[in-house]
Order: sequence, then structure tokens, then C-alpha cells
Amino acid sequence: MTVVPYKNRPDNKKAQVAHMFDNISPYYDLLNHLLSGGIDVYWRKKAVRALAATKPQLVLDVATGTADLAIEALSLQPQKIIGIDISEGMLEFGRKKLLRMGLQEKIELHKADSEALPFEDNTFDAAMVSFGVRNFENLDKGLSEIYRVLKPYGMLVVLELSQPTTFPIKQLYRFYSRYILPRIGKTVSGDGAAYAYLPESVEAFPSGEAFLQRLKAAGFCHTHSQSLTWGICSLYTGKKE
Repeated sequence: MTVVPYKNRPDNKKAQVAHMFDNISPYYDLLNHLLSGGIDVYWRKKAVRALAATKPQLVLDVATGTADLAIEALSLQPQKIIGIDISEGMLEFGRKKLLRMGLQEKIELHKADSEALPFEDNTFDAAMVSFGVRNFENLDKGLSEIYRVLKPYGMLVVLELSQPTTFPIKQLYRFYSRYILPRIGKTVSGDGAAYAYLPESVEAFPSGEAFLQRLKAAGFCHTHSQSLTWGICSLYTGKKE
């Protein structure tokens, strides 16, 4: 069953996710850092380090949101990073952030669908997705599109939330994600559905080996997964042949 943020609305998942992120965009950065205890910064640094050896010059950041991962990836000294997202609200906050930091020449943000990327085949040296693949309406199509626009030997890095499996982290995280996180999210953003959707979408996502199989089905090779912070987050990598 497809998990959606607003269960009483007839819209498809893609439309609901775009609406949700438009709603919470003013609070997104604050809540990311608050709800993760700031460890999301470490996760992004870890993802970028995974790309370091490839020295990518043109990088695609899928589901870029407010461009936090794209900004972190500037440490790789690429020529250009292009971020895409389906939420104009998130992109607008991202553009303002880039303007404040003087980074608008290095990072471009565009509204686009991850399942129909507006780029030619074999365009990018690397691609990244942070906390976005579980929001794809069609996961396999989204992964196949990323594979298509990567150059041969190009690398994909994916950060995604996952469910811890060891006692007592599993039980503590489940309580936090189901009862504490949605309340904080609703109080700060006013959108309770968005932060109830978060743990539901994490539970429904095919994490670990199951996600590696989806990467392989999309064509990626040399796939690898790494558990971060007791299994709360996972880092996945794969390469295009």
C-alpha cells in the first residue's frame, strides 16, 4: 500500500508530497536539525565523503529541498551542482539561502520531477539524494531515471532514514518517531500530517538489502549499504557500468 501524507485527499502521492513540502518549507531546516539532534549534518558530510574519490565535476542533487546536501557537496570542488525538487516552496527557501551565501553561481535549483528528469542521457558525473527516495511515487522509475542521466562509471549516493533493529535502540526510536516527533513537528510547523507521514514512510520503505536489490534492478553495480547512528539512517552507494 502506498503511504501518503494526507489520507483524506484524493491526490496521488506525488501531488501530496509536493503540497506537504510547500506547507512545511518555512520550518524544514529548523525541524531537520531539531528532530535529529543536529546529527543530520554529520550524515550529509558522510554522504559527500563517499563521492570524494570520484572527483565529480557536474553533480545532480535529486529532491534537493533547501539545498543542504548541495551546499555540503561544494567541498568536492565541482564545477556545478544542479538541484531539482517538486516543491517550489522548498526551492524558494533554497534559492534565498544560496543568495545569502553567495553560492547561486555554483548551485542551480530547478523544479523538476525525479521520475522524469529533464536532462540528456549520460550528463552527470555523480548524483545524490538525501531523505528523498522514500517520497518517490514510483521508486524504480526514479532510480532508473537517475541511472539514465549518470555518465558511465558515475556514482549515486543515497541517504535515507531507516529503522534500527537492535534492542533497545529499536524500541526507543519507534516510540520517539511515533509519538514525540509528530508532536514536535505539528507544534512547530502546524502540519501534523507531514510529521506523522515521516515515520510511516520510513517503515514502508524497502531499506537495507531490499533497497540494494532495487538499485541493482535499475542497473547499478558495486552497490553497498552502511548503517549510520545505530541504524537510524543508512548510506547507500552504487555505480553505473
